[in-house]
Amino acid sequence: MQSDGGAVGDGLLKETGGGRQRFELELEFVQCFANPTYIHYLAQNRYVEDEAFVGYLKYLQYWQRPEYAKFIVYPHTLFFLELLQSVQFRSAMAHPANKEVAHRQQFYFWKHHRNNRLKHILPQPLPEEPAPPPPAPVAQVL
Repeated sequence: MQSDGGAVGDGLLKETGGGRQRFELELEFVQCFANPTYIHYLAQNRYVEDEAFVGYLKYLQYWQRPEYAKFIVYPHTLFFLELLQSVQFRSAMAHPANKEVAHRQQFYFWKHHRNNRLKHILPQPLPEEPAPPPPAPVAQVL
C-alpha cells in the first residue's frame, strides 16, 4: 500500500480499532477489480447477481474520491469499478469471450499508454526554418 502522507490519508490510517484493517481489506479487494479474470470469476459464480454484493459494489464507489483514490495502485480498478455498476456489464463478464476482450483491451492500453501519453505531454519540436537558397552561379566573362 502506498501513502503520500496527506492529512486525510493519515487520518484514514490512524483510526483506532478495526478501521485500519477494514481500510486495507477493502483496498485490497477493490484493487482485484483491475483483473478481468477475477471479474469473470465473480460473474460465473453469480456473485454479481446477489443483491447484497451489488449493494457492496455501490458502497465501494467511495474509492473514486481523491482522498481514497490516491491509495489505488492499479488505475484500471476505478474504471472497472464504474463498469461493475452496470447490470449489462456484470452479466456480460460471465462469458469467457468478453473476459478475453476486456483483458486484451487492457493489455493494448498498457502497451501503448506510454507512447500515447508522451505525444501529449512532451513539447513539440519547433518547425525548422527553411534553408536559405544556394547562391546563384556567377557568370564568368571571357
